[in-house]
Amino acid sequence: MNHRFTFSGALWKQYHQGRIAVIPDLKCRSPREGDLLGGRHPLCIAETLVSAGAPVLSAVTEPKYFGGSLQLLNQVAKTLSVPILRKDFIVNVEQLRESVDCGASAVLLIAAMLEKRQLRELVEAALRLGLEPLVEVHTPAEISKTNELPLTMLGINNRDILQLEVDQGDISTTEKLVRLVGHEALIISESSVASALDIKRAGAAGAHAVLVGTALLKGDNPGQIYRELNAAGEIAL
Repeated sequence: MNHRFTFSGALWKQYHQGRIAVIPDLKCRSPREGDLLGGRHPLCIAETLVSAGAPVLSAVTEPKYFGGSLQLLNQVAKTLSVPILRKDFIVNVEQLRESVDCGASAVLLIAAMLEKRQLRELVEAALRLGLEPLVEVHTPAEISKTNELPLTMLGINNRDILQLEVDQGDISTTEKLVRLVGHEALIISESSVASALDIKRAGAAGAHAVLVGTALLKGDNPGQIYRELNAAGEIAL
């Protein structure tokens, strides 16, 4: 574990205490489910989730498909003390700089969208700026892009982000891909995590944390749902 990085550090801490960490994914809507807020303010939801025990948060800033904004990221980072991951379609260094300016601790880089050289350049630029890169993969070929990168975190997306995650994904993607990972990064299972069983399956496969968005946001009481999912992540040390 690299203690210079607060985002993965918070997740490793929970893992070594015997629990698969649950990362709330804060987004206003999704192409698959439509509106996810139901009139609620996303900052209020974020505060509720942190009060329920979330060690970190993910904030989606992509506006067209997910209804996000840099303003939301900035509000969450200023209001809450937990490390924040910025999720967006990041393709250049300027987006990394604005992530830092808005208070992000970590940033998502999607391997499917980037050539291998471009991915390396963005990973290295993020590290120089003090951002922890979370590289996301969905296929064996994308995992191969990451083998020589200085990564502390790797995300396995159970759905295809290039289809805007409207495809039918499940935890079996994590189960198939996790065995192909050739480095010691913290592994996060993303998307299609909706139940205690999903979390147990992801943990059994080798994931150290899970990212949960829609399952939390569709409910009337995200805090209670978070506590229930978090309890499901207990592991035998």
